[in-house]
Amino acid sequence: MVKCVSVNSYGGPEKLEYSDCQVESPGPGQVLLQQTAIGVNYIDTYHRSGLYPLPLPLIPGSEGAGVVLEVGEGVVSVKPGDRVSYSMAVGAYAEQRLVPEKVLIKLDDDISDELAAAITLKGLTTEYLLRRTFKVGNGSIVLIHAAAGGVGTLACQWAKHLGATVIGTVGTAEKVGIAKQNGCDHVILYTDYHFSDQVRELTNGALCDVVYDGVGKATFPASLDCIRPLGMFVSFGNASGPVESFNLGLLSQKGSLFATRPTLASYAAKRAVLDDMAKELFAVLRSGAVKAPPVTKYKLSEAAEAHRALQARKTTGSLILVP
Repeated sequence: MVKCVSVNSYGGPEKLEYSDCQVESPGPGQVLLQQTAIGVNYIDTYHRSGLYPLPLPLIPGSEGAGVVLEVGEGVVSVKPGDRVSYSMAVGAYAEQRLVPEKVLIKLDDDISDELAAAITLKGLTTEYLLRRTFKVGNGSIVLIHAAAGGVGTLACQWAKHLGATVIGTVGTAEKVGIAKQNGCDHVILYTDYHFSDQVRELTNGALCDVVYDGVGKATFPASLDCIRPLGMFVSFGNASGPVESFNLGLLSQKGSLFATRPTLASYAAKRAVLDDMAKELFAVLRSGAVKAPPVTKYKLSEAAEAHRALQARKTTGSLILVP
């Protein structure tokens, strides 16, 4: 038996139960992993609350890092003793777990387990957002909501490295300085201002090529007023609640805009693409162009506290659980 955190009924952070659980031997294509660090991400709260319902009982979390203990039949890319990280595999809040081989990323010695658990999901998400969903380049004007958050911290730095003018929004005055340190040319406190008016002023009416919105309900539809004709609205998260249904005609009224709701699972579905994404992520970290976000640690038994802090928007950077 090992310790884990489970959800037996949907609800708030109090539904996270720290208890014993059984881990089986790995089957074909599976790896038994001794976890040393576990990533905490906003999507975990959606699974816990039932916003994105998964079958119960549930062990939440989809990101972690650790050491391979045992491999199942047919596994060829890793062996016992290898250090790995992963995302896109629900069941992470546990000391040990089974993970599909297809999602594992082997770690080099210069990448620590804690860094990997803090950055794999957010880093791969940032890679596909800036390099695949909309290819940010020199001269791009981008708006990144939650610029001091987990993805925002990486996305602002990376977009600036690619030559973009970066406008960031934050939810509290305390986060303005953090967003500027992350590479934002301009920072807007969206809770106090009509941020779309400020974007229009900052860009002299040109508006943005793309808006990356992980906030959701609180920033929509105002985000659309920040985008130039034929620009793109990228909704990749719902920190304030999901974007409600809207008439597609709104996109034509705002300038024939493109809108997408991408997921990492879709972009990294092919092994070769996942490998390329991970290679680019770790390369930009090694170069120093993008610095890893600050990491806040909680014990595995403190998962509920981590969720409360995350949902209260009191955190910056990344959260991890340490078994």
